[in-house]
Amino acid sequence: MDIPSANRTGLSLFALIMIGIGSIFGSGWLFGAGQAAQVAGPAAIVAWVIGAVFIGLIAMSYAEVGAAYPFPGSMARFGSISHGPVLGFITGWAVWIAVAALIPIESIASTQYMSSWSFSWAQGLMQDGSLTLAGMGMAFVLTVVLWLCCYWSVGLLAKVNNLLTAVKFGIPVLAVVSLIASGFHTENFHGYGGFAPNGWSSVLTAVSTCGVVFAFNGFQAVVNLGGAAKNPGRAIPAALVGALSIGLIIYMALQIAFIGAVPPEQLAAHGWVGINFNSPFVDIAKLLMLGWLVIMLQFGAFISPSGANIANVASASYMVQNLAATGFFPKKLAESHPRYGTARPAMWLNLAFSLILLLTVGHSWHALAGIVSAAMVISYLIGPIAVGVFRKTKPELPRPFRLPAANLVTPLAFTLAACALYWTHWPNTGRIVFITLLSVPVAVAVLWRRGDRGLARQLAPAWWMVAFLIFMATVSALGSPDFGGTGLIPGGVDIALVAVAALGTYYWAVQAGVRAHRAGLPGPDPVLDAADENEIVGLDEVLGAGPDVLGAGPTEETGQSDRNLLPA
Repeated sequence: MDIPSANRTGLSLFALIMIGIGSIFGSGWLFGAGQAAQVAGPAAIVAWVIGAVFIGLIAMSYAEVGAAYPFPGSMARFGSISHGPVLGFITGWAVWIAVAALIPIESIASTQYMSSWSFSWAQGLMQDGSLTLAGMGMAFVLTVVLWLCCYWSVGLLAKVNNLLTAVKFGIPVLAVVSLIASGFHTENFHGYGGFAPNGWSSVLTAVSTCGVVFAFNGFQAVVNLGGAAKNPGRAIPAALVGALSIGLIIYMALQIAFIGAVPPEQLAAHGWVGINFNSPFVDIAKLLMLGWLVIMLQFGAFISPSGANIANVASASYMVQNLAATGFFPKKLAESHPRYGTARPAMWLNLAFSLILLLTVGHSWHALAGIVSAAMVISYLIGPIAVGVFRKTKPELPRPFRLPAANLVTPLAFTLAACALYWTHWPNTGRIVFITLLSVPVAVAVLWRRGDRGLARQLAPAWWMVAFLIFMATVSALGSPDFGGTGLIPGGVDIALVAVAALGTYYWAVQAGVRAHRAGLPGPDPVLDAADENEIVGLDEVLGAGPDVLGAGPTEETGQSDRNLLPA
């Protein structure tokens, strides 16, 4: 969510928690419980606990660096500050893909729930679990409508965030109470294949591909805005714990209610794998003949994704602006409208990217959720490493929040992120690794065009990321069939390989960051090297692009300096 710069200072703890909850309750609650139950059965409850612990560790790592560098779109900048421009572009690219992909998936969620309407045209939006051509068209229309609202004024939508959050919070709670009161079958938790009918590996798959990671990803909003809270050191960790805890309680309640509400006769006939609803909670409410709940859920299917997309559109624009400021994206994409303050060129790029996703892999919420979740996990990798690098290279950096036991938490968080990436299943892993690594030849081409012939020096801090992603794709392709692989690497051995490689990569990456600082690749620090306490150095200086790439003067189109992209 975009908050005008004048209103960013002094965010209360309550406001920060509301921002986190508002981002966590997007389309994840509409589909997560249904998809997770289909994959893991009643054991899907455990998947939510694992997901919350995993995201919690990642989030607390980002809390330290986010509070130290409280800038818009800061998650796209940590790689540049820790390792220099090339790794900054690779990680910024990964973060941008993860955030921008959220824009169409929320519209897909609304469209799938729209197919549960009684109108014939609405029922034609879905067929055999996938969007029809009309459904894809509707999803794109919904994307464009929200995009147009943000195109003129994101701030207008931001003003109603608390109201939207209250509605988004209230409808899931109402659904839980109604489903439990209307018909709760305790035998569903132990019959029909047992508590984990598809094995415990399916629980790990549910964490990554069925919306668990996707749902908790809203913690990013707290990190990106938490540095402007009244007391960041207290507010950021407290808001993260508060938002994630409330989210976990509601998501587990939704999962339990869904499992208990499924008619036993359907489980007896098809098992959990056969429970495949286009609109999970609406379809369950229809089976229980709760017409009023159906209407409420259909209403919530518009409110929740639309409210979450306010943050998505704004955050994706920030990511593009940061990439443009590195010099690896066209400088024009960093411009903001002089009157409305919206990043219109960046928004056009994100709209085009949304259309591409809709036409290629966005045939259903579940189909795109796996890709989006894998992209999110890759975007998480730099956070724990940045903490490790900054602890060694910037001991004097002001840290409003200092992560306890960082030497243990950060390598563990990185290792869990690697495992979560593996759990996303082949070929999802291979697809997102390929898309992420496309940034490497782009970076090389831009550096060569600049006339920088010291490519080996520039690329050195980024090789750990390239090698690690290639390794992950290879193990995913050859690993256990439980995670989509060929089985050449036996089950159990595959996860052990991933964990050991991740632990080694973490220390490699931290040392690469230390060496990059010794070589001066990250450039001036945006906090430590600020001219005074009221000035933040420009993005071009922070990311080491230099005035020959971005220029220090005003742009032709806006007459404003690139330095004005960041608030003082």
